[in-house]
Amino acid sequence: MQGLKEIKKPIDNHLKEFQKVFRKTARSKVYLLDIITKYILKSKGKQMRPLLVIYSALLFENVNESTYRAASLIELMHTATVVHDDVVDDSMQRRGRFSINALWKNKVAVLVGDYLLSRGLLLALENKDYQLLEIVSRAVKDMSEGELLQIEKARKLDIDEEIYYEIIRQKTASLLASCFATGAASAGVDEAQVDKMHRIGELAGLAFQIKDDLFDFQKASITGKPTGIDIKEKKMTLPLIYLLNNSSSAEKRKMINIVKRHNNDRKKVEWLMDKVNNSGGMIYAEEKMHYFKDEALLLLMEFPENQARKALADLIEYAIERKK
Repeated sequence: MQGLKEIKKPIDNHLKEFQKVFRKTARSKVYLLDIITKYILKSKGKQMRPLLVIYSALLFENVNESTYRAASLIELMHTATVVHDDVVDDSMQRRGRFSINALWKNKVAVLVGDYLLSRGLLLALENKDYQLLEIVSRAVKDMSEGELLQIEKARKLDIDEEIYYEIIRQKTASLLASCFATGAASAGVDEAQVDKMHRIGELAGLAFQIKDDLFDFQKASITGKPTGIDIKEKKMTLPLIYLLNNSSSAEKRKMINIVKRHNNDRKKVEWLMDKVNNSGGMIYAEEKMHYFKDEALLLLMEFPENQARKALADLIEYAIERKK
């Protein structure tokens, strides 16, 4: 498996073209808005989403201006949802930097998110990229529904395994699926191939989110103890669901009571984390993660072999091999 630097290198020129479109679209004549968007642009992250879009188009040997717009549309939509999420969660930091709401307060942050959302919509409409707009709009709808479903279920904590998969499919996998699908759509392929690429991204997204959930039960580098953030936020993830499904009724009631009423009690949370780690829940979640990853790769291998297919396979592998 190649590292991210090696995966990026062959498409450096395409990434630069995407960045030009993205910067131009995000720009504003309003000074405050322009300052904030420039601040956002400084934190580029790993550029996983543009990579997936571009390589999905390259799989069909047709990267074009529509591909750069697809990548920009997804980044604008994603950034808007991140800005709004930080307001909802009252988060002061994002990737080690101050969040927009921490620096400019909630009202400004909400308006910035709205602006980025509208710029993405206009970018697609002005260029008649209706198929791209439909794919990404469905992803944004799914992400919103997934967040609300999780909030609804956090009240009763009645999340079973199937509901968990539906939540992460909507919240996380839908966005990765739109990366694969818009890349293919920008290359001008038929609907069946776009749908297949969407499914590959969805499966990869499920594996990606399970990996994220596993991190929460692994030892933190500083304290040497698991973070337990998901339990503190009343999030029922796969390792914990496995433990609950394999516990007696009395034990199950005790554990749900900790999540519901004692999620800020450090000792009780640590006790529950130890129970998860000793239950086989981590192993079970890892098996499911590899299952979804393998299913994504099997579908991907149905396309002709080329450099893009290998890069996409490496990106899918990276999603579950990453250290953070």
